[in-house]
Amino acid sequence: MALTLVVLAAGMGSRYGGLKQIDPVGPNGETVLDYAVFDALRCGFDRLVFVIRRDFEAVFREKIGARYAGRVAIDYVYQAVETLPAPFVPPAAREKPWGTGHALWCARQAVTENFAAINADDFYGADSFRRLAEFLRSASPTASPAPFAMVGFRMANTLSEHGSVSRGVCSLAEDGALQSIVEHTSIAPDAIGPDRRFTGNEIVSMNCWGFTPAVFTTLDEQLREFLERTVGVPGVTPVNKFTGGADPAKAEFYLPAAVSTAIAEQRVRVTVLPTESSWFGVTYRDDKPRVSAAVARLIAAGVYPAKLF
Repeated sequence: MALTLVVLAAGMGSRYGGLKQIDPVGPNGETVLDYAVFDALRCGFDRLVFVIRRDFEAVFREKIGARYAGRVAIDYVYQAVETLPAPFVPPAAREKPWGTGHALWCARQAVTENFAAINADDFYGADSFRRLAEFLRSASPTASPAPFAMVGFRMANTLSEHGSVSRGVCSLAEDGALQSIVEHTSIAPDAIGPDRRFTGNEIVSMNCWGFTPAVFTTLDEQLREFLERTVGVPGVTPVNKFTGGADPAKAEFYLPAAVSTAIAEQRVRVTVLPTESSWFGVTYRDDKPRVSAAVARLIAAGVYPAKLF
């Protein structure tokens, strides 16, 4: 079975202070994304779909896409604030796209097979892609409820030493299926421990998913509902409907929230794939030395070659 990896790469990384997707962390200029692609290819993925913004398309193609030319099929799709289902239009004050759920929705016409979806700036480890590949090869695109998967990481292994983060904390059923994801903000290492906010053993979502094409149907329906609540239907929704509600200039349509809604509606069943892979993130610029050191240790252990591509 052909396997596609969809990479959500449209974010600029405001807290990080730049286009962190192309910032090197490896000894030969490798990015976090390079390690994800390397792992995905050796686990059997044979196509990449990058969701990017047109304003940095040229530099992304030059610095990232060119590395994989000739090794794997590559396609690009574009997330933009104005790319919405008809008849919705963005408010004049809206400057950025609509979040991770919207980003994946933008790839709906480019992906017709089972696929994995990841963030461009997270290091997930080879075991994550191996588990996703195994799941996707056996997932029926026509099954009901739709079979999805999520790689689950332990919260304590996903924090930054240099600032607080937001994490989607997962509730699991007795059989290990995902029940819901609740977003928690301002999580720092000092929030973990006895008698504190979290134990650190909680399973969190780091946007490492396995989907069948059925996800695009639920995303389309939920995106339309989100937009009706947030910006309204032109010529139909009263202007005063949004008083005290979500700010149309800032509200986002999050992928984990969309999946949680589909679970509650019993339209999907999400298998949680726990992994022992190390997770590294570059939320803040001060995280980079720690990530580079972790990559160096993995190279020394023989997990990765010194030069990937």
